[in-house]
Amino acid sequence: MARLAIIGTGYVGLTTGACLAHLGHDVLCADVDLDKVERLKAGEVSIVEAGLPDLVAEELAADRLGFTSDVSGSVVDRQVVFLCLPTPHAPDGSVDLSYVEAAAATIGASLAAGAVVVNKSTVPVGTTAVVSGIIGRDDVSVVSNPEFLREGSAVADFLGPDRIVIGSDDENATGILRALYDGIDAPMVLTDPASAETIKYAANAFLVTKLSFANAIAAVCEGVGADIDDVVLALGYDSRIGASHLRPGPGWGGSCFPKDSRALIHQAGRAGYDFEFLDSAIRVNRQQFDRIVDKVRRAVGGDLAGRSVGVWGLTFKAGTDDLRDSPALEIVDRLLAAGASVTAHDPTVRDRRGPVPAGVVVAEGPLEACAGADVLLVLTEWPEFTQVVPADAVAAMAGRAVVDARNLLDPGPWRDLGVGFVGIGR
Repeated sequence: MARLAIIGTGYVGLTTGACLAHLGHDVLCADVDLDKVERLKAGEVSIVEAGLPDLVAEELAADRLGFTSDVSGSVVDRQVVFLCLPTPHAPDGSVDLSYVEAAAATIGASLAAGAVVVNKSTVPVGTTAVVSGIIGRDDVSVVSNPEFLREGSAVADFLGPDRIVIGSDDENATGILRALYDGIDAPMVLTDPASAETIKYAANAFLVTKLSFANAIAAVCEGVGADIDDVVLALGYDSRIGASHLRPGPGWGGSCFPKDSRALIHQAGRAGYDFEFLDSAIRVNRQQFDRIVDKVRRAVGGDLAGRSVGVWGLTFKAGTDDLRDSPALEIVDRLLAAGASVTAHDPTVRDRRGPVPAGVVVAEGPLEACAGADVLLVLTEWPEFTQVVPADAVAAMAGRAVVDARNLLDPGPWRDLGVGFVGIGR
């Protein structure tokens, strides 16, 4: 058992802390948000993340997990300290490291001799050296151990990862970090810090490229009369390609993909390379937002001004309450700009909160979102929406049109009711 500290209790920090406690370690999580710390001490988890509330409660009860607002004090006598802090992006794609740098400065003097500081946050290449310089101690090692957690399945991803990446120039620090993951059966990539930092960005860049490719092929399918479901099914069987991230949709978003893509382009530019390939994937994604709006426009006869749109889903994906860079909100913004009114329902968005646009009415349930709507637009793949009886939704609507931007619903029952049903790539 090791004594660990986690700085930051967002979904990465809290998941990391709870899962490491589950592996048998003594974990103390620190955060500057006093109210949040008190709620976590009481076992109250405010983020929507499958399995995380139960795991936090279990580890609190076992006395393997604790919380504090004393950031500098949290690292005293701790062998390993994980930095799990926000790394927002600037308009030019550069990464704001102020939270990471401030934490490093706060804990530097309090770290135990021989401690290992771990960059868990997604950070630009060279950040390991930056953190080491801020700490300024020869008896403390700094390593990179990027996270590969998907919101909505973060606990499962941590305990059953595809791989564990450790970037370090210190063999002893590498051994200490490797030992923390005993009990997890996964390939382990041991490399240098720069390579570890690059791996996270490269992985996300490849995934967004696959998503944009799927949406581009869906547009081709619509033009030639092919069915995207059959096309991606066949592609997914190819072992060189794989089925993951080939499902078309309204576009990609969330807390990682947009930020990390822009950051990698920015870093490539500073290194003298014009990453036009990845820039194209981002342009295709923006085009997808416009393509969905065009589908809605055609569904109501060509003019959105004065039209009522019922929306199912606001979060960037199902299984989370995260609205950051949500494609649903990008599309809603465009609908409002075109003069439409929007009433939306999402299982985890109970009232209007930033960044939901002020003009959006948040409905209690999916049928309430349909009330008086000229068209129903599905933007997030919540399974709850498949349970709605089509006849009930149609009875609530003023129009007879559905645009399913997730290919979530079965078109048959809707079309049997005389609904003009449009999907993606079908």
